Amino acid sequence: MSLFESLILGIIQGLTEFLPVSSSGHLEIFKEIFGSDYQPKESLLITITLHAATAMSTLFYFRKDIGFIFKELLRFEKSESLYFALKIILSMIPAVIVGLFFEDFIASLFDENLLLVGFMLLITAFLLFQADRISKNNKPLNYRSALLIGVIQAIAILPGISRSGATIALAVLLGIDRERAARFSFLMVIPLIFGSMVNRLLKIDSVTQSLDLFSLLVGFITAFITGIFACKWMIALVKKSQLKYFSFYCIVVGVIAIVYAF
Repeated sequence: MSLFESLILGIIQGLTEFLPVSSSGHLEIFKEIFGSDYQPKESLLITITLHAATAMSTLFYFRKDIGFIFKELLRFEKSESLYFALKIILSMIPAVIVGLFFEDFIASLFDENLLLVGFMLLITAFLLFQADRISKNNKPLNYRSALLIGVIQAIAILPGISRSGATIALAVLLGIDRERAARFSFLMVIPLIFGSMVNRLLKIDSVTQSLDLFSLLVGFITAFITGIFACKWMIALVKKSQLKYFSFYCIVVGVIAIVYAF
């Protein structure tokens, strides 16, 4: 992976991780455009590294919230922050199960599978469009909702389904406040990203022989910086009910990916 390629992929990841247009789908599209011939596990390692960068962006942006949540967890006294943290843990379970038992299958999907990416982008577009039609959203985030959002997060491991878009859209469809939905969506993915990163680091010798680690670092830094700005932008967009515009974008890119695949 060249420095130019890592720079472009870092910018794409930083923007698309928080904007509801599927970061993994865009990474696969642009890796195809660059003509990269990575093995499935190498391709997935690049994706995981860039996702780790945007997870760090989330940590930075929500550092006060996260610090307060950890403080409440250590105290373990009944409070809204404790319940919020428990809901995040509950939401992680589906994705952890998928990651543990379907790792090889997931890796195979990150291998020039533009047809899948295209169809999954159309699904993302549908979810975003439906969410923007919801006008009443004042229900609390309960444990059932947290688990359902966790299920769709696990499904969003598929390249082309936007994780942030799918989780925020489902939360809004469940009647949850838009700002709370966005906050929960961004915070719930942090433990999963770092868990995946640790898992990949344990196997780094077997999958990075042909990768330039310095280029990976450049991509990481680029994704981190752009991710901070995109996170702030996305929260503002969700509050203003402007997800439908990203729905139209996903339709266009999805159709292009399908045509290109054929």
